[in-house]
Amino acid sequence: MTDPVALWHRQSGTAVLLDGFHALKHAVRFRAEVLVAVTADRAAALALADELAPDVRDTLAALLTEVPHATYASLVPRTHPTAVAALAVRPSRAGHLERLARTPRTAPVVVLDHPRNLGNAGAVIRLAAGFGATGVVTTGTLDPWHPTVVRGGAGLHFATAVERLTAGELPPGPVFALDPEGEDIRGTKLPDDALLAFGSERSGLSPELRARADHLIALPMRPMVSSYNLATSVAMTLYHWSATGGAPA
Repeated sequence: MTDPVALWHRQSGTAVLLDGFHALKHAVRFRAEVLVAVTADRAAALALADELAPDVRDTLAALLTEVPHATYASLVPRTHPTAVAALAVRPSRAGHLERLARTPRTAPVVVLDHPRNLGNAGAVIRLAAGFGATGVVTTGTLDPWHPTVVRGGAGLHFATAVERLTAGELPPGPVFALDPEGEDIRGTKLPDDALLAFGSERSGLSPELRARADHLIALPMRPMVSSYNLATSVAMTLYHWSATGGAPA
């Protein structure tokens, strides 16, 4: 029988860390290739599965190996309340790029232009998966597969296409960029093949992305309020898309 701790150490340099029960649950649901999964309390983890994820309970039972809490803690940057962690194979970049470029699309691609906050990026990926977006693209230096982003996304990276590109490499489709100077989004119908672009809270859209924009749109906001949180902005925009004709499968 393969030693799960030895396997973990062999794979940890290249595999995706699934931090917590919910990240593992979602990864399994969306057919991630899980290499190794450990828990400090197998009975508690399977009880959670019985309660919250009976559809993948048997798969989780086959994957999870119990290890001492100190061993589990040594494998992760910080412990999770569920004391569950796993490693999975990162999906093919080529496959994701093909998926992002495929037309016609039935749902938008979310573009995060030079995002700064890892947790916010994870929350956006979770939103995109929930709304059935085609994918999430980031520009700039932030790694959208960083363990903190995956933790914030609750493992839902495996439910959509997540990649980092430059502004010049964006997939085809009209770019609808969120900008305070844009037209009120409430008067706009967002097409299914749109690229929905969001700048950082501090500096807004980069010149490169702004130059690519076909339309500038703005969320309604009370005067003297500076900005919305990035994930909140994405949520409102995806909701507007879904409420005016688009919808998750």
